[in-house]
Amino acid sequence: MKDTHFARAAALGGMAEIQLGKLAGARASNEVVKAFGERMVVQHGAAGDQLKAAAQKENITLPASPDSKEQQIYDRLARLSGSAFDRAYAKDMVEDHEKDLADFQNEANNGQDENIKAFAAQTIPMIQEHLNQARDMLKTVSQQTSGRRVGAHTSGR
Repeated sequence: MKDTHFARAAALGGMAEIQLGKLAGARASNEVVKAFGERMVVQHGAAGDQLKAAAQKENITLPASPDSKEQQIYDRLARLSGSAFDRAYAKDMVEDHEKDLADFQNEANNGQDENIKAFAAQTIPMIQEHLNQARDMLKTVSQQTSGRRVGAHTSGR
């Protein structure tokens, strides 16, 4: 049952990454954020296809649409735009990929279904790369905000 739960959660997470990546393309003001969102759409789309193939071999039915938790995150971010979106999206991507990395490592090490376990193991490098990129993105959008505040404050003297 653990493998089934992991596969379903991974499918939900992947769908959310794709939705949020598309949203980043529309709402972000920073090109780094837009480019990250585009990578999420492409790379999580490909990973989703691999997960579907692995799940089919194990007779696991994956969800077809995001759940209410994922929809709430989307709705919250969809209300934002510009630098506020950039910061919130970057923060969410760091937190999400940290959790994903731990979940995928756990499945790769402790999973029972060989196909799902193999999917998790082969996806770990992509998630680690996304986590590193998300952390860099968060630093970039945080520095921009800090820089603007400092610049605005000193120009007011």
